[in-house]
Amino acid sequence: MVAALIAIAIVSPGPALPTRLQDGLTLSISVLIESMPFVVLGVLLSIVVQVWVPPGMIERWMPRRAWARRMVLSLLGMLVPVCECGNVPFARGLMMRGFTVPETLTFLIAAPIVNPIVIITTHQAFGFDDGILIARLLGGFAVANLIGWLYSRHPDPDGLLTERFAASCVVALEADAHAGGASDRGRRSLAQFVIELRAVLPALIIGSALAGAVQVLVPRSALLAIGSNPALSIVAMILLAMIVSICSNVDSFFALSFASTFTPGSIVAFLLVGPLVDVKMLALLRTTFRNRVLVGLVVVVVLFAVAVGSVVNLFA
Repeated sequence: MVAALIAIAIVSPGPALPTRLQDGLTLSISVLIESMPFVVLGVLLSIVVQVWVPPGMIERWMPRRAWARRMVLSLLGMLVPVCECGNVPFARGLMMRGFTVPETLTFLIAAPIVNPIVIITTHQAFGFDDGILIARLLGGFAVANLIGWLYSRHPDPDGLLTERFAASCVVALEADAHAGGASDRGRRSLAQFVIELRAVLPALIIGSALAGAVQVLVPRSALLAIGSNPALSIVAMILLAMIVSICSNVDSFFALSFASTFTPGSIVAFLLVGPLVDVKMLALLRTTFRNRVLVGLVVVVVLFAVAVGSVVNLFA
């Protein structure tokens, strides 16, 4: 794939290859630096949930009905001030505690949108203009519960996990059953910190590199030309969201620069798709879920974003 991208860069018109490589490297590093603090914070929160929170404490506060549990978990992101990158290790921690795959997916999809920092930054960028803030929050909550419900109908939800992560969950549950004192928990915390970073960091680096390469090799002018057409503006912004891979905590300000030329519905579609299925996020999700899960998530999220964006355009 790298060889193909280099070949395309050589034969395509535009700046010389060294310039493009420099731009791609800069973009890749910027995505990596932007994401790293939230990944570390997510790993630390994951360790707190796995090791230090007493068994059954979180579960006691959860409703018994499956749909109600998923709704509560989709709002848990309001208490976890990390972006989509940090939510992946935190979600892995929930599954190691025994939460089901549909429940964890519900949290994982909702949290990047309903967390407090994203709400504040989206309001700062758009206020309540054209219903963009409300559409983003309600859309994120709705698509998360839709995905949770869809995967709850799967006959074998545990089969959606990679074999390596499924084995890690079994080990974590056995460790909880034989948990010792504070010193033992300290050793487990350090070991889990190393394990999570080893699992997540390679995917983050690869995802950042792909995001930088795609931004350099796909002309943004082509996307903007399509976006000037109201009928295709939603599609253009969805593609842009998947390419640029901007952290959900700051993507509102990036989208604001397009607000004068793109429709409100396309802005909402950008703000829904970006935190959930961009290139970087898919690379991180691959550490935990099988490829067919990623394909399903992309299809559902994109179709949902197109529907929400169309409704916003209709009423804006």
